[in-house]
Amino acid sequence: MNRKIQTKYRVVLVALGFWCFAGQAQTTIHRFSAKEAIDYASKNSVMVKNALLDYQIQQQSNRATTSQALPQLTGSLGLTDNLQIPTTLIPGEFVGQPAGTFVPLQFGTQYATNASLTLKQVLFDGQVFVGLQARQASLDFYIKKQEITEQMLRANIYKIYYQLLVSRTQMDQIDANIASQMELLHSSSEMYKNGFAEKLDMDKATVQLANLQSEKIQTAFNIDNGYLGLKVLMGMPIRDSLYLTDSVSYDMVRDAVLGDNYKYSDRRDFQLLEINRSLNEYNIKRYKKMYIPSVSLNASYAQNQYGNEINLFKKNTWYGSSFVGLNVSIPIFDGFYKDANVRSAQYQLRQTENNMDSLKIRIDNDVKQAQLRFSASLASLDYQKKNMDLAESVFEQTKKKYEQGLGSNTEITSALSDLKSAQANYFNALYSAIVARVDYRNAIGAL
Repeated sequence: MNRKIQTKYRVVLVALGFWCFAGQAQTTIHRFSAKEAIDYASKNSVMVKNALLDYQIQQQSNRATTSQALPQLTGSLGLTDNLQIPTTLIPGEFVGQPAGTFVPLQFGTQYATNASLTLKQVLFDGQVFVGLQARQASLDFYIKKQEITEQMLRANIYKIYYQLLVSRTQMDQIDANIASQMELLHSSSEMYKNGFAEKLDMDKATVQLANLQSEKIQTAFNIDNGYLGLKVLMGMPIRDSLYLTDSVSYDMVRDAVLGDNYKYSDRRDFQLLEINRSLNEYNIKRYKKMYIPSVSLNASYAQNQYGNEINLFKKNTWYGSSFVGLNVSIPIFDGFYKDANVRSAQYQLRQTENNMDSLKIRIDNDVKQAQLRFSASLASLDYQKKNMDLAESVFEQTKKKYEQGLGSNTEITSALSDLKSAQANYFNALYSAIVARVDYRNAIGAL
């Protein structure tokens, strides 16, 4: 009995082991720099995929426009069963009957079969030709929209990526604070055992350690949550593992330089408005072409069969017909329909030009704000760096005094509080400078 139970346990353990291995095999490990994370997102983000689909939809719309300039060939096949052949009355005198009388006659057969081919070719249509000219501009419009989507994605990924790097550095600092506080707690405990400190001092050190550990838990949660957000933004499966290979430091941020030279045309949203302006101009041109006559060629070839029975292969029962025609359509008066369309398109063009003027002002504002924020962040970063270094020095000196019995627990608690505040201010200034630089590069269209 025991052997059977052991055998069952072995089978279960093997099955569990295989299941765990299969689950791990589905997990992919990614080690990405910021650029590699962006490259991954450009291929897997739903936003980018949908932007590409918009481009492909426009490609098919262009094909539909092109088809209007190509020959249109239509085939048809019909069968008519005259259940009651129409009756016609003819004057009686035509067939030797008295004048004033009518003789009913039926003309036709019970069945009529028709097979035909019809060709239509546009020779000239102003609207069609303008539509053909606007095809590339319409494709450029969606290409630019895709680029704008990718640019927004890059900006967000950079911000989250570097926020995680700053948080990771902050976590290292919290670990160092915890290690230092544990040493202090050990010293307090030893001093209490030897009668050189009160139990209150040891309890306060324990409270400070608990606060640091709680801060670590919250920071770890924020980091884990940030990783989840970054994965979703990149289009990465949540089960995959993501490791960030870049690093962030004071010197890297401090050495960054923001220039003053930029051009409106470097901004992709400004380029999009330029393309939209071209499309507005094509639209005006298209409606104006409606005043011009259109010319089309029509041709048809048909075979017809008549009889009181259906026999498609009976000889000498098919009769052919064909024609070629030229049609010129001349617009005369349409109740000012064309004029209304032209004026509407002209107003849309003016709206686009107004939007371009407004965007120039917003670009100037975005660039200036980013420059001011970056300058203020660097000034604050320098100050907070010095303040943090000083707070660390004060804390270390206070801790040594306390361990030598020359300081109080109140001084230690105050020094640690000042250190944590200085560290938090430093990391906030560091991240603020990074975000300002990303916003600046985004504002000048260089991201």
